[in-house]
Amino acid sequence: MNLQDTVTTNLQRLGITLPSPPLPGGNYVPVNIVKDIVYVAIQLPKAENGSMYTGRLGSDLDTADGYKVAELCALNVQAQVNQFVGFEKLLALNHFDAYYQAADGWDDSPLVINGASDLFLAALGDTGKHTRAIFGVHSLPRNFAVGITATFTLR
Repeated sequence: MNLQDTVTTNLQRLGITLPSPPLPGGNYVPVNIVKDIVYVAIQLPKAENGSMYTGRLGSDLDTADGYKVAELCALNVQAQVNQFVGFEKLLALNHFDAYYQAADGWDDSPLVINGASDLFLAALGDTGKHTRAIFGVHSLPRNFAVGITATFTLR
């Protein structure tokens, strides 16, 4: 089974369907390929049904909600890859950066961002092994709670 089929099967097993990828919110492309590296622009927690998860972790959203928000960002990364690259062309997920807004004193960011890490690994298997960085920021566009950028290597 190729990676495209594996990802589809793995997501179905989780009860998840890849959404249509969200459109960029500005004058940029959602995916840029330079040689054998795929750069995925920031993906925010915008669901296909139009739901947008906004606010600060630790006040507007709890850690469990944040986990699901990060998972949705990772799903949107994968939707972009599916649309513009195709999973079968991937060698590896190299790294992703996660950005989040939080209330003062809240410090569960690793638990929240595990939502993205867990989904990448569950969907992509060994191809989804990655490094990551987590950044607390004062604000994100449209008050989104979490945003994720990612880089992949092509075969």
